[in-house]
This record gives sequence, C-alpha cells and structure tokens, in this order.
Amino acid sequence: MSTLVVAVGKSGLPPFTMPDRFRHDVTYFSTPAGTGTAPPTLASGEFWVDMGEAQTILEDGVITIVSPLDSQSRTELEITEDQERWLEWMLKHQVQHVQLSAIRPALS
Repeated sequence: MSTLVVAVGKSGLPPFTMPDRFRHDVTYFSTPAGTGTAPPTLASGEFWVDMGEAQTILEDGVITIVSPLDSQSRTELEITEDQERWLEWMLKHQVQHVQLSAIRPALS
C-alpha cells in the first residue's frame, strides 16, 4: 500500500506518492500545531512542515531525533531517497500544509 501526500490549499497540484511507512515518518518532519509557523489547530491526518526546517533537513541530509525519555539525547538519521524526493517536491511547490491518505489496492 502507498500513501498520498496532498497539498492542502493547492488543488491544482497533483498529490505526491510515498511508501506506506511515510504515515509514521512524516512526524519527524512536522511542526506541532500552534508551534512556530504552524496554525493553532490541524485536522486529523494533516501535518505542517516549516519551510526553513525542510530546507535544512534537505541540505544536511539528516533528521535530528530527540529522545522522548531524555531531551538531551539526540540522534541523527540519514533521510531516505523517498524522503529527499518528497522534501524537494515540498520546497519546489512551497507546500507547508499536507494531508495524508492511503491508496488502497483495487479489488479484483
């Protein structure tokens, strides 16, 4: 199964297809509602990605993960090729607000 990344408010922009695991990975890139440039609330399945953060992650090629148990513990993970292509799409089209939806295989 795959996941469609839909740009909220950009109806003319075709959705971007990502592997299903992106439904979990997107949280590494997203800004919580009401934080920084993010709107105060986001609907279920919607995420906000700060353009400056996206650019930094793309340039560095890594995501910094903070441990939920110890905020002083940080780990850098190399982004995947799929994540890199998605970030390029986001930045090219100035997309910050996205909604995810699953692509379900057709029944035969």
